[in-house]
Amino acid sequence: MKITKDKIQKALGHVMDPDLGKDLVTLNMIDDILIQGKKISFKLVLTTPACPLKNELRQACIDEIHRYIGKDLDVEVELTSRVTTRRKETDEVLKNVKNIIAVGSGKGGVGKSTVAVNLAVALARAGARVGLIDGDIYGPSIPIMFGLVEHHPAGEGKDGKMVIKPVEKFGLKLISIGFFVDQSKALVWRGPMASTALRQLFIDVVWGELDYLVIDLPPGTGDIPLTLVQDFPVTGSIIVSTPQKLALADVRKAADMFMNDKIQIPILGLVENMSYFIPPDDPEKRYYIFGKDGGKTFSDELNINFLGQIPIVPEITESGDTGTPVATDPGKPVTAAFDKLASNVAQQVAISNTIRETFQP
Repeated sequence: MKITKDKIQKALGHVMDPDLGKDLVTLNMIDDILIQGKKISFKLVLTTPACPLKNELRQACIDEIHRYIGKDLDVEVELTSRVTTRRKETDEVLKNVKNIIAVGSGKGGVGKSTVAVNLAVALARAGARVGLIDGDIYGPSIPIMFGLVEHHPAGEGKDGKMVIKPVEKFGLKLISIGFFVDQSKALVWRGPMASTALRQLFIDVVWGELDYLVIDLPPGTGDIPLTLVQDFPVTGSIIVSTPQKLALADVRKAADMFMNDKIQIPILGLVENMSYFIPPDDPEKRYYIFGKDGGKTFSDELNINFLGQIPIVPEITESGDTGTPVATDPGKPVTAAFDKLASNVAQQVAISNTIRETFQP
């Protein structure tokens, strides 16, 4: 039996992406098919390098070719990625940024910045091109968490105006109002001033090509979050909370803001931070200091995705204080929680992009 590209595509047409609900061929996820005798090779183009199903999809491709063409074939699948986006080529604002992800919370003190920073790091470690904006104008934390307190970004002339080059560290492009102000003094700004400063962090920075631009929002539902979601093409939002009921009550406010008729930013899901304590001398133990599964229960109530739990461990705090986010070290057990979070977020971005593209009028 002669092996042809058409037969290979028909075999691979039986492999479904469980998240997107279509087969890989229809989704244009198969590329560069090459036939050399009994050896077949091709690229499996994933929707993100952080795809949590990549190994399952790869094996499914091999299995279907063996089933429909021949069990004796040598099948080689190269995993690559092309991050999805809903952006149009005519979009001018941040036109080279495929997806903007806003990380918010209804209240302070829930570890929102820690989650945003380590999510961005984990996405970059997975192979994505990632930027990170410290949108918490009144309490910028990114300079400390990346060990860049004394750093000042460089400027350059472009098209007759001065623009800012983002700081690069750990594979990320970073910008924060903290790079431009004295962090030992309080910023006494009215809402319009803070909103203008936030816009500049977007528009006056040369971001280049990015798959994901993660925004660490200030807590609450004030001027700055509203400026972001109304002025920029946000792909989706993530809400951070702790398990206790008081924090979850404020989560509802953040969810209501994103779901407001005038805003309508898709909620990618909720992250439960400080979920449980792991004692260093007994890593199998779990102590639910702030209650158990409050975030999961609340996600079910709001009918939004539950993106994962982040435990309380000393490494997270220590790494933030020393300027090296914990997600930069794959050797630490807690890093696996942030890697899983990154995979889940990337998965939900791809699903959201596909759904909204399919049903867009």
